[in-house]
Amino acid sequence: MIPLDNKTFLVAGAAGLIGRTIVTTLLEAGAKVCALDINLDTLRTLEINPDHADRLMMHELDITRREKVQEAFAAVNARFGEIHGAVNAAYPRNKNYGRHFYDVEFSDFHENAGLHLGAYFIFMQQCALYSETRQQRFSLVNLSSIYGVIAPKFEIYEGTTMTMPVEYAAIKSGLQLMTSYASAYTGEYFRANCVSPGGIIAGQNPAFIEKYRENCLSKGVLDAQDVVGTIAFLLSDHSRYVVGQNIVVDDGFTL
Repeated sequence: MIPLDNKTFLVAGAAGLIGRTIVTTLLEAGAKVCALDINLDTLRTLEINPDHADRLMMHELDITRREKVQEAFAAVNARFGEIHGAVNAAYPRNKNYGRHFYDVEFSDFHENAGLHLGAYFIFMQQCALYSETRQQRFSLVNLSSIYGVIAPKFEIYEGTTMTMPVEYAAIKSGLQLMTSYASAYTGEYFRANCVSPGGIIAGQNPAFIEKYRENCLSKGVLDAQDVVGTIAFLLSDHSRYVVGQNIVVDDGFTL
């Protein structure tokens, strides 16, 4: 693991599948971490090495609200001092998210795109403002997806109840360009990049997992731990000149 001693990071969506792994990995690398999530009770179930407890704080955050993002920055500054970067792994959506293509209503498409992409915009905007105002180097990593890069391989979903939501494709492809836009606009102190994981294991149908693996080089559906090394690299000074890029981690699924 790349050492991140004396660095402080925010992790939005920290109670999620990938978010949890990001938090524990950054702590193991020596960083101070503020774990942010809209569900504070779920956030408190994070399994943390007791030796790292003094370098972790938890903070409730509705990422769709600008003032709440600003409050989170203030809270971390008060506890840990200067902030060096952030990861956004949040996943805001409404209760109808995930319907099949022909069943999606305009109102739901509009709301889900607005919630997710809009929330990522607000968080990115506030990270950039923090960095530029304080002239503090800051690295932001946004979680995108392979389905922001390629069209879905719908055949791997046949025979299951699963689908790949159309809103998700629109959101994640838009996020990649918005990340490049922000990096180009802001100047020398702030940089943002995307990581686009392939499928992550989460109790999926075994038939889906096998069909997915047939499209990869070896492992197929990945563990969250397989992705976080790339995230840690982008947060570190080793990637100082990687700016506005999208890095795909998918065991060759998009080839």
